[in-house]
Amino acid sequence: MPEIRHETITWDEVDKLIEHLLPQFEGEFEVMVIITRGGVIPGGLLAEAMGIQTILTASVDFPGEAERQKAGLYAWPRFIEFPGDELLNGKRCLVVDDVWGSGRTITAVKNRIVAAGGIPLTCVLHFNPYRTLFGSLCPDYYAAITDAYIVYPWERRRGADKVRLG
Repeated sequence: MPEIRHETITWDEVDKLIEHLLPQFEGEFEVMVIITRGGVIPGGLLAEAMGIQTILTASVDFPGEAERQKAGLYAWPRFIEFPGDELLNGKRCLVVDDVWGSGRTITAVKNRIVAAGGIPLTCVLHFNPYRTLFGSLCPDYYAAITDAYIVYPWERRRGADKVRLG
């Protein structure tokens, strides 16, 4: 298996990615749903720039290694935290994460918002079409396409894999 290329980006590059995203948005969003942990910083930057005041969080976990080997990448997610349906129903929601790799997390959140009666539109800084599990499905908004594993400036000191949920 070929080695995955890593790309470390700077805060200035994050600013440019946010600036690239802003003109893409059409219409107003009543709610932003930030996917933890990766979407916290990009979501905060976007919420501030767009004046979105209702910011909610979704935390999703997929099975550990042993369960994943049995179920593969298609294992069901576990929602650790998710906004109540009444906060999403009938609302246009911007769903923010840092990257769309396999697409499992953001797609799980999007589908749950649809089930709650919300209107989700997905947004990431980086889209990796080479890893997605969802064919031609892609984020509604993205700043860049990549084939690399992206290391964001807020991940540098701890590393992307140093903190685990539950």
